[in-house]
Amino acid sequence: MDFFSVLKLLLGLAFFLFGMNVMSGNLEKLAGGKLENLLKKMTSNPIFSMLVGAVITIAMQSSSATTVMLVGLVNSGIMNFSQTLYVIFGANIGTTLTAWILSLSGISSDSFFLQMLKPENFSPVLAIIGVFLLLSGKTYKKKSIGTIMTGFAVLMYGMVFMKDSVSPLAEMPGFTNLLVKFSNPLFGLVIGLAVTAVIQSSAASIGILQALSLTGSIPLGIAIPIVMGQNIGTCATSLLSCIGTNTNAKRVATVHASIKVIGALICLPVYYFVDKALGGPLSSATANPATIALVHTVYNIIITVLLMPCSKLLVKLANVLVRDKAAESTEKEQIFMLDELLLRSPSVAVSECDTYTYTMAILAQDAIFDAFRLLDSYDEELKQKILENEDKLDSLEDSLGTYLVKLSAEALSDEDSRRVSKMLHVIGDFERLGDHAVNLTRVAAEMHEKNISFSEEAQDELNVLREAATDILGITVKAYIDSDLDLATRVEPLEQVIDSLTAQIRNNHISRLQKGDCTIEMGFVLSDTLTNYERISDHCSNIAVALTELFKGSFETHRYLNSIKYGEEHFTQVFREYALQYSLK
Repeated sequence: MDFFSVLKLLLGLAFFLFGMNVMSGNLEKLAGGKLENLLKKMTSNPIFSMLVGAVITIAMQSSSATTVMLVGLVNSGIMNFSQTLYVIFGANIGTTLTAWILSLSGISSDSFFLQMLKPENFSPVLAIIGVFLLLSGKTYKKKSIGTIMTGFAVLMYGMVFMKDSVSPLAEMPGFTNLLVKFSNPLFGLVIGLAVTAVIQSSAASIGILQALSLTGSIPLGIAIPIVMGQNIGTCATSLLSCIGTNTNAKRVATVHASIKVIGALICLPVYYFVDKALGGPLSSATANPATIALVHTVYNIIITVLLMPCSKLLVKLANVLVRDKAAESTEKEQIFMLDELLLRSPSVAVSECDTYTYTMAILAQDAIFDAFRLLDSYDEELKQKILENEDKLDSLEDSLGTYLVKLSAEALSDEDSRRVSKMLHVIGDFERLGDHAVNLTRVAAEMHEKNISFSEEAQDELNVLREAATDILGITVKAYIDSDLDLATRVEPLEQVIDSLTAQIRNNHISRLQKGDCTIEMGFVLSDTLTNYERISDHCSNIAVALTELFKGSFETHRYLNSIKYGEEHFTQVFREYALQYSLK
């Protein structure tokens, strides 16, 4: 095997890894939030959890990627450690599909149909169709399908390159002598482990082994311990990813490695004992791509069947190996716990960021409504609750904003990109709503301390304004959480009504001031109150506009506001409806 053959082998490996990365990344983006929804439907049913693990791994084309995602979800508090165990079992089985696809390279037949199943024959067809869809597709879905097909073709060509580069080894005595050293099962186990840990892909390392098997020089007795080692080596990715995570996240990676190691410790001795008892038919047989795929599959099924009944013991083992630590999270981390590992699964990260944004919406709404109640009846406990909610909103805006900026730099689907833009637009408004709740709290505290109150007429007017503000906030939060476009279009007309109300109340206050029915001191308090009501409606308008523009695919706020105010009959109709509902006496 000369220098250029080595280069060709490395080129094939590069093509393989690149094609797999392109294919899995676009499969995940195409799946969108469906992967996360699958995980959120997790139950205590082991079979369902295993199916979830298998499906996600087939979609992501990597059991390591699935386990890393689980580490991130557990570290973020989205899943419990115990929920992940059966998903890992399913992932171990799901990852074997790749080996079966790669085994097609070993087909030898004169049949046209069987010949078309060989990678070197069907890959050009996939590449042509994929490139056509990629260049001519008008929708994101078509372009993604084209990219997936092209990535798969590149992956299979990588397999062809690796196969061609190692084919001369069959004629080299040195290669045969090297294989004699691999007859020691522990040596084969270590080699499989090391190669997989270095290239961070069990599919790629098994692909290399399948390519080598096409030389006809690899006995099954050598291939089996290598496959077991490759299964252990794939844990390196999740073990590295758990560095810096919390205790339970580390346990996910630990239990993944434990399953593989225990499986090898059980299966390797049993295999050699059975083979020897039968006279060595397995170890002397020649390996080929299909038998390697079969070994990979059967091995993972056996591990699952043997260890699933011992799931509680595996959990206890992980708890022993990774012990609890006292108070590992700060208060800020407890409020926002999304792990950067989830950035490797952008669609999942986007969905979880949505959940945190909904939390901000509810916190902001609660803070404002509590502030309204505080203006009616001052209560120190309620005041503290409002201040605590505002602190949470500040923390969430800071952490979530930073996370969203990082997320926006990832390869996102068009839909996910719009969702991230929407969140970046609204989290500041939710935080500012919390600020206005605090401002109203200060107004209530001042009135309580000075034992002052609004005149009866002013209070009646403020009650109307408060009802309108309560309505607009409720509509805004519901429209945002439910993604209700029709409801969102009702916010701007109501915001204009609130602006009109505040202007009327200010004018009425001036009239009362001139008549001596109101004091200058209460005028300052009233002005602060009106300003906060007006700002609350402004932020509701911003949120509704961001939601509406998301559906339109742009964020041209001023153009949109002008169009609905001066060009839409719906706006005028709703404005009149609210103006009649919230009119001053």
